[in-house]
Amino acid sequence: MSTPVATTCPAGTASTSTATTATTGVGLPPSTGTPVLDLITGRARTGAYGPDPASLRIALAFTTAQAVRHAGRARGYRNEVLSLRLGAAVGSCAVEPGELPADALTGCVGATVDELLDHPRAAVRVAALDAYLGHCRPHGPAEGARPVPLPAGSSLAKSRARAAAVAGLLPLADVRRVLVVGVVNSLLEQLRSRGIEYVPCDLKGGTTEWDEPVRTDALAHLDDCDAVLASGMTLGNGSLDPLLAHARATGKPLVLFAQTGSAVLPRLLGDGVSAVSAEPYPFFWLDGGPSVLHLYGGRAGRGGAAR
Repeated sequence: MSTPVATTCPAGTASTSTATTATTGVGLPPSTGTPVLDLITGRARTGAYGPDPASLRIALAFTTAQAVRHAGRARGYRNEVLSLRLGAAVGSCAVEPGELPADALTGCVGATVDELLDHPRAAVRVAALDAYLGHCRPHGPAEGARPVPLPAGSSLAKSRARAAAVAGLLPLADVRRVLVVGVVNSLLEQLRSRGIEYVPCDLKGGTTEWDEPVRTDALAHLDDCDAVLASGMTLGNGSLDPLLAHARATGKPLVLFAQTGSAVLPRLLGDGVSAVSAEPYPFFWLDGGPSVLHLYGGRAGRGGAAR
């Protein structure tokens, strides 16, 4: 998922407003343990979010690959992302570099969203659902999102700016140690600067920029942490569900920072998820110019409006 290895993530500038409790969308009861992808796909197919997914076709599919080593950092990482376009919306899911077969894109174009929601590859299902929800429920104040501008700058400057926004979604005054699932060094740097302990976890292991060991079994450390900060990549690789179950059972804050599934994860606000930093394509690392994050829940505003 990230820094010694590849990961995607979002953030911006910290908020200072008072928290409000997030609730699930209008007419949508909390989940009873259904896997996240199945839960939201089922709601989409019953018209909870907009038109029938069978009535909409994907016109464009593409992948984006990057390698980066920020100036002054000892380690670099790689990202690869599958994206599907539906109207003005682009849905995305990060994958391991080289994971997608050569025919992955041609199998998506011209297919209906509904067909792709049954695709054998989880990355395609996530990207299709993300494109559908980005099309039907675009990020904005009507959905409870607070736009946060990221100023123009180097990749490291923008990474640090979005890390500040993500950290600001945590109830920092009540948190002693955070389980970070999907290691992003700029985010760890933010927690360190605020005196917050953390347990870095990533499926690829490795070490952080400060030579701390990266754990590979996040679930083994849940009980030792007061809050969970997880990448949207957990949606794509199936590791979100146990984190969500733990947050529902304990009431611990679960904050998600998402490029993968950025339009999907706000649907879980109030159903185990306390806040989401959503960054739809194009991501901050693609352009040195200004860009925008969309923050839901957390310490400011109307986290319960997403539906």
